[in-house]
Amino acid sequence: MQAPDVAGFHDPRTGSVQYVASCPSTRRCVIIDPVLDFDEKSGSTATSNADIILDYIARHDLKPEWILDTHPHADHFSAARYLKEKTGAPTAIGEHVRQVQEIWRSIYNLRDLVCDGSQWDRLLCDGEIFKVGDLGVRVMHSPGHTLASISYIIGDAAFIHDTLFMPDSGSARADFPGGSASRLWQTIQDILRLPDETRLFTGHDYRPGGRMALWVSSVAEQRAKNSHVAGLSQSDFVRLREDRDRTLPMPKLILHALQVNIRGGELPDLEENGRRYLKIPLDALTGSVWGS
Repeated sequence: MQAPDVAGFHDPRTGSVQYVASCPSTRRCVIIDPVLDFDEKSGSTATSNADIILDYIARHDLKPEWILDTHPHADHFSAARYLKEKTGAPTAIGEHVRQVQEIWRSIYNLRDLVCDGSQWDRLLCDGEIFKVGDLGVRVMHSPGHTLASISYIIGDAAFIHDTLFMPDSGSARADFPGGSASRLWQTIQDILRLPDETRLFTGHDYRPGGRMALWVSSVAEQRAKNSHVAGLSQSDFVRLREDRDRTLPMPKLILHALQVNIRGGELPDLEENGRRYLKIPLDALTGSVWGS
């Protein structure tokens, strides 16, 4: 398999990992899951994370071909729109984002939201293949964490977002609207059927025990060591995942972020006073874990 050059950028505020994957021979690249900074205490936005990516691309003389989201994120704002403005590269996401838009349009009561995925330049289908330089990028529908989640397989690298974390951290939650622990198990099995040496790049690392941030493993390592997978059956996994999810508070930015991310990273329109406003629905999500 061809091997793309991969750079990961960990955001300690959200635990998110952003990626640049590039073709060594042509210097063409894709940007995956970029983060737009948001401080929920002050309501401030910034582009520090995205600008680090732009600096990396400039220093390595790379040409962005695509800005790719794996799914509409619940824990950070997407910087896809900002990076499109800066680089001119088109944006893309999985075709099932339209169903996620429908779910969240109802939650936010966004009557004017167009739920056809047109906020991105391209909607990607399961099994679709496109080129970045000399590298092929294969799209794999990877539902469970969300129903719209996809993974990107680029040569010997797979960008698996919120499915498997590092082996000591297990798997992603599956209790968001449209999520499913049983579908997440099937997605994990799809990932583990990739060749053993495939590099797996995860979407988050929360540094358990205070260790340094990590974000790359292998299929063989995950199969043998992942704390939510090794030695477990599907029923074991579903029970573990659902029991754990009932103890987890919702991400602190979920209601802030989804109304931006279902628009492809576009912030709300300016109002007549020159300010933008987020809309926070009350009592919209069930299963609150109080005191967390």
